Amino acid sequence: MTPLVEMRNICLRFGGNQALDNVSVNLYPGEVVGLLGHNGAGKSTLIKVLSGAYQADSGQIRVDGREVQIRSPQDAQALGIETIYQNLALADNLDAVANVFLGREKVRGIRLDEDFMELEARKTLDRLRVKIPSLRVPVAQMSGGQRQTVAIGRALYFKARCLIMDEPTAALGPEETAKVGELIKALKAEGVGIFLISHDLHDVFDLADRITVMKNGRVVGTVYTQDVSHDDVLGMIIGGVMPKNARPAQTPLPTG
Repeated sequence: MTPLVEMRNICLRFGGNQALDNVSVNLYPGEVVGLLGHNGAGKSTLIKVLSGAYQADSGQIRVDGREVQIRSPQDAQALGIETIYQNLALADNLDAVANVFLGREKVRGIRLDEDFMELEARKTLDRLRVKIPSLRVPVAQMSGGQRQTVAIGRALYFKARCLIMDEPTAALGPEETAKVGELIKALKAEGVGIFLISHDLHDVFDLADRITVMKNGRVVGTVYTQDVSHDDVLGMIIGGVMPKNARPAQTPLPTG
């Protein structure tokens, strides 16, 4: 199977700081890869390279086995790569419909096509099976889980094949965290590949097929979630040490 997204030997330096040092990760359709590490490990920098916010000094990015150039967020979006940052990048004063189409509004003649956008937003959010009583109230009045649904809906409507989720449950309570977990599992079942960045090991172990740990701008290693314990992963995060009995995990989790 060809990886949906593959980043090979990515290097990026900010002045005298080597932020990314020969980093290689990959993601296959319909799987979740947890990306872990302390603050400053390089996780956010890496996803900003993939999402087009930063450009690497060297290395390759491949989508469906083909080398691509991602110079801007628009380039990433055109390739089906969407990012949901921790702050969700929602406009609090606007409603759900306006946020789904934010920056990519549909027009009819010289006017916004409000009816079309509301219909499409409703169909997309209904697909996620999270109840939002009204799409026409400002998202500032919505719960954290509803806001997360709007952000995910925006990515899905614009044909996300690779979804980068940065701390998706950080500000949520247990019930809404569970709902976001259900959304992630549903997206996975539809063939969407997800990079999941989280400090919550319980979330990662519940949702991820593989785990990649970074430390000091480098990849410590990638393991199958089912092969390791929380303590094994903490050893990778804190000590930069691979678990002794972990299998190489550069391909999807074996089945059968």
